[in-house]
Amino acid sequence: MSGAEGLRLSGVEIALGGQRLLALDHAVPPGDTLTVMGPSGSGKSTLFAFVAGFLDPAFKAQGKVFLNGRDLTRLAPRRRRLGLLFQDALLFPHMSVGENLLFALSPEIRGRSRRRETAETMLAEVGLDDTFVRDPATLSGGQAARVALARTLLAEPEALLLDEPFSRLDQALRATIRDLVFSRIRERRIPAILVTHDPADAEAAGGDVVDIGDCGRTGQGAPNGEGVR
Repeated sequence: MSGAEGLRLSGVEIALGGQRLLALDHAVPPGDTLTVMGPSGSGKSTLFAFVAGFLDPAFKAQGKVFLNGRDLTRLAPRRRRLGLLFQDALLFPHMSVGENLLFALSPEIRGRSRRRETAETMLAEVGLDDTFVRDPATLSGGQAARVALARTLLAEPEALLLDEPFSRLDQALRATIRDLVFSRIRERRIPAILVTHDPADAEAAGGDVVDIGDCGRTGQGAPNGEGVR
């Protein structure tokens, strides 16, 4: 991978109250997923917040985040071109499924019919044909997760951040949604970071795995290519 491709965490260190939580230096090529693992309180979600641009000022952070050659470190979150998926789908309850997708669609796509067609095409891609007018409250957990993915992809992010997005799904749904998410990452060649405590998520992601559980003591996560596989 050239220096201008994919996502790179360069010399990232985050501390709280004088105690170092994590230290990480890692490159994520286009289409790959870096899995970050560790117990509760180890700093997984803190790393997520740093990369996304909304880290609490109580934390002290250093290092840089590069995406396709751009330095994101001091950019506002909305300018980072990152897609975020969380444990909950976080769909707007006062909007239909289709309106949720249209909210994320670029204003450069003009015309009501064209915008709706684009949203419906994305819904079909995630297996949700004919759901455009549905109320999000009527969706199953798996359907809501698919809508959240569709909405995120419609925004055309240059990288994805996944904060335990499968943890609230039952085992059967978890495998299905995992396959869907990681296949789209590979097809679209989007670099991604997955935060999880589940080794099965890491295995499904198929990329490098870093366990930051010992970072506070050692000052360093596992190097590229090491970790749980």
